[in-house]
Amino acid sequence: MSRHEDHDSIKNTVYDLVVKSARVASGEAPIDIGISRGVVRRLAPGLAGRAALNAGGNLVTPGFVDSHLHLDKSRLMARYRHFDGTLASAITETAELKKGFTEDDVHQRAAQTLRDCVLHGTTRVRTQVEVDDVVALTSFRAINAVAEEWRDYVDVEVCVFAQEGLTRSEETKALIEAALEQGAPVLGGAPYADVDPLGQLDWIFERARHFGVPIDLHLDLAETADGMLLEEVCRRTVQHGMQGRVTVGHVTQLSFVTPQRFAELTALAVDADLAFTVLPATDLFLMGRALGHAKPRGVLDVKSLIGNGLRCSVATNNVLNAFTPYGDGSLIRMANLYANITHLAGEGLEQAFSLVTGGAARVVDPGSAASLVEGAPADLICLPADSAANAVATIAEPLWGLKRGRLTFTRLRPVLQTPPNFDTSRRDIGRPDPVRAAPG
Repeated sequence: MSRHEDHDSIKNTVYDLVVKSARVASGEAPIDIGISRGVVRRLAPGLAGRAALNAGGNLVTPGFVDSHLHLDKSRLMARYRHFDGTLASAITETAELKKGFTEDDVHQRAAQTLRDCVLHGTTRVRTQVEVDDVVALTSFRAINAVAEEWRDYVDVEVCVFAQEGLTRSEETKALIEAALEQGAPVLGGAPYADVDPLGQLDWIFERARHFGVPIDLHLDLAETADGMLLEEVCRRTVQHGMQGRVTVGHVTQLSFVTPQRFAELTALAVDADLAFTVLPATDLFLMGRALGHAKPRGVLDVKSLIGNGLRCSVATNNVLNAFTPYGDGSLIRMANLYANITHLAGEGLEQAFSLVTGGAARVVDPGSAASLVEGAPADLICLPADSAANAVATIAEPLWGLKRGRLTFTRLRPVLQTPPNFDTSRRDIGRPDPVRAAPG
């Protein structure tokens, strides 16, 4: 086929859906996005489609990816009897509440949280689900059901783990293995909460290799550099040949080491090809609580990790529970929070944006496309901004979203009303009118 014939073929193609006037990269003019069978087929101006969606010159990007979210224990704040804001209390109080979990209870809370995530532009989630001798497989079954019900809106990947430790409970080990046998695609852990942290790591790595699944760990969540396990994780990752298949979340202790030690641990992480997930809302809330001044932030700055080629993300972690007593599922808000904490501005905001989009996708799946490209799934959102940096700076909430080329939600932009005519018949004539008082 000649170049001229190829051009004519492209020009005459009619796509299932064309997103018109979409800004797909900062600093570039808007173009069209041709979508067929749920896949981005063409990025070019002047495309024709059976249906059209106007982006109005706004930024269109792959949807947000939440690489670490606890759906099963979200929305528990009203149930706590004792709440002091510490990690120990959060673990203890939530462990007590788990005794009353039912599949219906977990399902309802998780579905509400997942709905919020979708409405804020999330199209992919890795959710951490607790399996142990208290809750058994109750939450696992409920989250699988929620994931199936919401599959047209968001992809949900389950990571099973034991929050309160597993080395002393053969039943917990057996239940986690049962979940893996039933198809759980990721194995997690929280070695810092185990009486035998290294023993937990050994068990997790051996079981992950046996079942052929990746690992996603809660790691080094404390406000000093004492007793870190990152080096042990790196060593086991290389030993078991799992380079590129291990993610560590939190890692607040890495933010407290000296520059020399940071460089040493970074080199080990590079050899192991670790991925890092920062959870700013939770880490900022939990760290430094006991100190009266000079409180540590405890939020890992990943700029140098990214500079060394490591995959990194920013994620939600918890929503409305003792670990994080707030949250609305907005990852652009989380990116903005992270940017504030780590002093990002200008081009740095572009990096913050990548930590909840392409960068986060590569944490969950190293083979994922890091940007909007032809051949990628049409899981897209439209943000009222002209660049990724401005989207983070203004916490730009998405106007609409697509999942595999199908419209999943829309959001109306607020409109400032003009002052109404003065109505002398109103009884509240002397009271301030909030509409009239608004600047015009």
